[in-house]
Amino acid sequence: MKKKLHTYLTWVILPFIISMTLTHSHAEQTQPNSKLLIIHQWIHQNKAQSLPITAAAFLCFIAASISSAGGIGGGGLFIPILTIVAGLDLKTASSFSAFMVTGGSIASVGCNFISGKNLIDYDIALLMEPCMLLGVSVGVICNIVFPEWLITALFAVFLAWCTFKTCKSAVGFWVLESEEMRRNKNGLVREEAYVITGAELDLKEPLLIEEGNFRLGIPWMKLAVLILVWFSFFAVYLLRGNREGQSITSIEPCRAGYWILSSLQIPLAMVSTTWILNKKGSPHDQTSIQQGIETQKRGGTLNKLTFPIMAFVAGVLGGVFGIGGGMLISPLLLQVGISPEVTAATCSFMVFFSSSMSACQYLLLRMKQIREALILASSCFIASAIGLVIVQRAIERHGRASLIVFSVGTVMALSTVLITSFGALDVWRDYITGNYMGFKLPC
Repeated sequence: MKKKLHTYLTWVILPFIISMTLTHSHAEQTQPNSKLLIIHQWIHQNKAQSLPITAAAFLCFIAASISSAGGIGGGGLFIPILTIVAGLDLKTASSFSAFMVTGGSIASVGCNFISGKNLIDYDIALLMEPCMLLGVSVGVICNIVFPEWLITALFAVFLAWCTFKTCKSAVGFWVLESEEMRRNKNGLVREEAYVITGAELDLKEPLLIEEGNFRLGIPWMKLAVLILVWFSFFAVYLLRGNREGQSITSIEPCRAGYWILSSLQIPLAMVSTTWILNKKGSPHDQTSIQQGIETQKRGGTLNKLTFPIMAFVAGVLGGVFGIGGGMLISPLLLQVGISPEVTAATCSFMVFFSSSMSACQYLLLRMKQIREALILASSCFIASAIGLVIVQRAIERHGRASLIVFSVGTVMALSTVLITSFGALDVWRDYITGNYMGFKLPC
């Protein structure tokens, strides 16, 4: 395991850096050190802001390394850092964040494959990803309609509650792991461990995934369905365009064709979700879903339909708040009893699909400052890989999967403070300038 994690830095990070460096080399073949020159020119062009930009890049590097351990993209940290510290406008910061989250998620998914443990639960990803993408579209509309003060208030309340529940679970996991270690030290055989579900303690599987309890193969059919869903939603987004009229077609924003294309996401999400709900897989393929269902049986009824519902709600909230779904999906999976390691790996996998869709849209719609976005993406890729290796070593050494939950709680707490503060400043600015602060039409 350790040897494979070591080779990850050599065989994944190095080729990624080389490919990122050569991305735009055709236009600058006469410049040998193109990547260094790009960074040098960028800093000199923004000499007045060189210190804030450098500070923002450093903070984003740290944020990416922390976020990767919990399977969270980190957009909730990147956007406030880029806007508050670097002074970028919200639109530019959002586009940069899409590339940065994509870079980090590539590192997380790659590390999961190379480590030899295939901890990704493809059934959960299939159940949640389509509904989450649909929810994001609904949430974006709500973001346009809702006033800024309401969005800020909802964000502060909801994410503060999620942060509290996540941190509570993390502390509970830590206490139970300590108790388990104490029992092992006294010569007891570790056959079972306690898993926290809300405020209850249920006797369940060990928190750490044991050797041989993870899936070694890749379910290519499920992966193909996920890719097909990705391309389907991407095609809808690309044909429809955005509210500014940026599209590869001549469809006018907010007209009949615009809304018809938008509504196609509903059957797409329903068909793909229905397929996985009705598909009869092997018991081994359903491990994590059944684990969540069994864990919740004592407190109420939980079935497979709960996962797409959670994904839709998380997508709506993510669209309203302008953050990725990983920050909201991860605490929900932990609360229903999915193990921390499977939660982190599955969330990273889902974040890759959603963030890469946004990044590809920016590319095809001829986004400006692509070079700068790729530089930040490569930085987050390296930071995420380093963070993952450090956390995996710590888990192997100390036997504490709760470190993943602590990572999730840390990112959520920081995001709550930063985004709430940023939103409060916007609300105050609108108030003192006399701007309209009520509900708006979607178009």
